[in-house]
Amino acid sequence: MVYNLLWRSPPSSYRELVTLYEQQFNEAIAKGVYSPYVWPYRSLGVYFVIVYLLIPPTSSKLVFYARYPVFAFNVYWALKAIRECRSAAVSTGYGIGLLDAWAILWLAAVLIFDDGRSDFHRIENAEAVDDIDRESSGNPVHEVDEAEATGSTASNELRQRRTNGSAIKENAGLEESSAMTKYAWQNHPANFYQRVEWVADLISNFRLIGWSHQINSIPSPPPSILDNLQPSAKPLKQTPPVVSTGVSRYPESRTLLRTKLTTIALGYLAIDTLKVVMMADPYFWGLTSAPPPSYLPSLVTSSPALTRIWRLLISLAGAYVSLQSIMALAAPVFVGLIGPRILGLRAATWQYPDVYGSYNIVFRKGLAGWWGGWWHQTFRFAFEAPQKYIVKQLGLKERGLTAKLLGLTIAFVCSGGLHAAGSTTMWPATRPLDGAFTFFILQPVGIILQMSFSQLLENMGLREKLPTWLRGAGNFVAVHVWFYYTAPLLTDDFARGGIWLFEPVPISIWRGLGFGAEGEGWWCWHGRIISWYSAEKWWQSGLAF
Repeated sequence: MVYNLLWRSPPSSYRELVTLYEQQFNEAIAKGVYSPYVWPYRSLGVYFVIVYLLIPPTSSKLVFYARYPVFAFNVYWALKAIRECRSAAVSTGYGIGLLDAWAILWLAAVLIFDDGRSDFHRIENAEAVDDIDRESSGNPVHEVDEAEATGSTASNELRQRRTNGSAIKENAGLEESSAMTKYAWQNHPANFYQRVEWVADLISNFRLIGWSHQINSIPSPPPSILDNLQPSAKPLKQTPPVVSTGVSRYPESRTLLRTKLTTIALGYLAIDTLKVVMMADPYFWGLTSAPPPSYLPSLVTSSPALTRIWRLLISLAGAYVSLQSIMALAAPVFVGLIGPRILGLRAATWQYPDVYGSYNIVFRKGLAGWWGGWWHQTFRFAFEAPQKYIVKQLGLKERGLTAKLLGLTIAFVCSGGLHAAGSTTMWPATRPLDGAFTFFILQPVGIILQMSFSQLLENMGLREKLPTWLRGAGNFVAVHVWFYYTAPLLTDDFARGGIWLFEPVPISIWRGLGFGAEGEGWWCWHGRIISWYSAEKWWQSGLAF
């Protein structure tokens, strides 16, 4: 049974629409059509993987091959949740499908395409690596200048050692520390407590920062660490603090925290503003054929093209600012609040590089630069893992045309599947396949077309004759014309599914000043966000989102 919003006349406000969705959801739950997403029961598949990774290091073939049925169970459990679970909170509903699909892609990358128990190594303070791990790995321990490696256990303990009679201060300016600190590659640890932390980092560090498999679109750890580490099975390439994508690492905690806190504060204001702007336009409620809002100038409202551009820009701003603000929370929590005393290297400033790149890469590389450099690269490793595995198995050249086309196609098929899964589990009726999925699988077509045209100009001897500014303008125009025609597949599906109905801020400045809908004020969070759900079987009970 498919529940959808059916009305004889459009709702008078988005709050009326939210209330109606909640009523429909409660009715479906009462009839047993769907279930709420209940934690921890619905996360059982991921827990199976974690338990498997926590098995002590062993050369047992049984353990090695057990990863396949363990992963298969995770896939089954994730698909089961996507099929059975929904939420009255539309953004939570999107998260159900997105996160369960991500559990499949991410754990395939670290469990199937690579062996999570033996192929991954991370940089760790040598004092935190037990003797058995260091002896068995064969990786020597090296001394590293602490000036670029803030967050070590040595600094955590605030031991003020003297080297040549002078105190050495960290570049973070937080406390004095030793001038030389030992670091090593840490394999799957034999010590249980270290293994718990190692597995938790592997499961949650999607860009694999500080690991042997760190993605190449972000800066490497500081040179003072890499220069003193023996190459791992997949050595990290040393990069400058700011890489070609425009992503930078931070040399000190003060700069990092100031930047991230500023991002969060400005993001909060921007999100609040966007929420008010969006809710004044029924398009963002899900009425995708609604006329343009009256607050826009007549120049825009009289033009379907300008109206589409406006809504695309607002949708892009909503996605960008929301993701940027959420991801900026990590550094203040792990570096500022918890700190290196507890987290060691996981609280080092270089562990928290920028999430987004510089928009300049779009001018230089067009659509490929948009997706491969400017937009966040959180999912990159999981999207690249299948291609690398296939290339290796088939013996293809890693930088050959076939491998590149294969990688491009697989990455966007994975991205399309990920977002289509989120669309599937939203409460209102959406179009996962001919909406979100189609948008993403069209992107490699656009990239190939633009790169082919650029190659044609080069073959004709025209490309180098064009001034840099003109080539950049051409890339900019090509990218945005492409998105003008393709992006509505995604943004309409977002709106149709009600993703913008989510209430992102607890306190709204604009609504408190009277700019919101009727009945809105300063406080915006109402109802229950999380509640206890009691099922017939005790193990199916838990926290419902």
